[in-house]
Amino acid sequence: MAKLLSVRELKIDIPKEAKIIADKMLRDLENSKRPVLEAVKTTLDNSYYNSKVGYLTPGDKKVRTELNVSSVQKLARVVFLLEIILRNLDIGSVNTKRELYYICKGLIRGNKKYKPLDFEDQVESDSIIDFIGDMLEVYREELNCFANERGGQTYSQQLVVTETLSDGTKATIDLSTLGTAPFQPKNKPQALRLKAKKKIDFCLIIESEGTANTLVNMGFTKRNNCILMGAGGVPSNGVRGWCKLIQEELEIPMFFFGDLDAYTMQNIFRTLKAGSAASLIRNANFSAPEVKFLGVLPEDVRKYDLPHYNVKESDPVEARALKKAKDALENDPFFLDKKNKGLADILRWLIKKKIRCEQQSFFSVDPKDPIKTEKIILEKIRNKSFV
Repeated sequence: MAKLLSVRELKIDIPKEAKIIADKMLRDLENSKRPVLEAVKTTLDNSYYNSKVGYLTPGDKKVRTELNVSSVQKLARVVFLLEIILRNLDIGSVNTKRELYYICKGLIRGNKKYKPLDFEDQVESDSIIDFIGDMLEVYREELNCFANERGGQTYSQQLVVTETLSDGTKATIDLSTLGTAPFQPKNKPQALRLKAKKKIDFCLIIESEGTANTLVNMGFTKRNNCILMGAGGVPSNGVRGWCKLIQEELEIPMFFFGDLDAYTMQNIFRTLKAGSAASLIRNANFSAPEVKFLGVLPEDVRKYDLPHYNVKESDPVEARALKKAKDALENDPFFLDKKNKGLADILRWLIKKKIRCEQQSFFSVDPKDPIKTEKIILEKIRNKSFV
């Protein structure tokens, strides 16, 4: 298995670049010109998929924000938040997005002149943080800003993780010593190094953390030389970066086990495998192109007589998912690439059949056999029943 791009090494001088931008804005104002800020356009219409690297990459389009009556608040917020971020970088402080939101709220409420910058909710401040990252073309993590960590609960009897801490010291975690407690990866996986005590046969990523926990409690990792992970729904940067690290350092087969529905295919599996349009500049280190879709597959529904139910187009949520599926088949470069024809065919099948089948349906195949789901998963891996 060929290695893809390793963890990004070339870093720009963020304070220097920020000063260049700020100085230009100031010169423009002094010369009675309207300052303009530009950032990478992180949308699907500026996304490209190259099957050789396996993730979505950005095109040449930019978001251009010029100072005017409607944009003055945005530009002022960018400068305001950029100053806080640069201070953090200078002193080595780290904050989550939510903490930055409350830091801003505190400063704004404490000084009346900042009132026009006030945020209605965290979504507004998050969008400015993302814009700053896209403007400087750096990862949010390079700005010492992290999303709240979630997902990625990991279990294994063979995996040893060594973490380099901020002070340079190292911590080593042998996952086999944790019992049924999971290892929770950080959303800065560049600080982690992996070692297998003995050969690891595969990594199984479960959409539901609850299902992953159930399999562990039933002895899955005791009987199999594997890594088992609960993704926790749409994978966070922490989960995606963790999967990328496993792919690069261990070079083992990786499989995703989740629901058979349009939302899972587009929002969860595609994001895990190839990244997203919203994080175009991060996808190189926050995607796992080698992961395969193990199930639930359309043929599994028939073969194992899995319980399933009809999707009602009268349901706004389901109707929106089907509409997005149709749009993905027409406009998403990931599903349009011939390498991913099998995944696109699953979307077409879902649009035609209008059914949904949960990953937990495998527990109904033989209720008298508590490890029947495990047996099916192993059978599917052996028989290469995956896409």
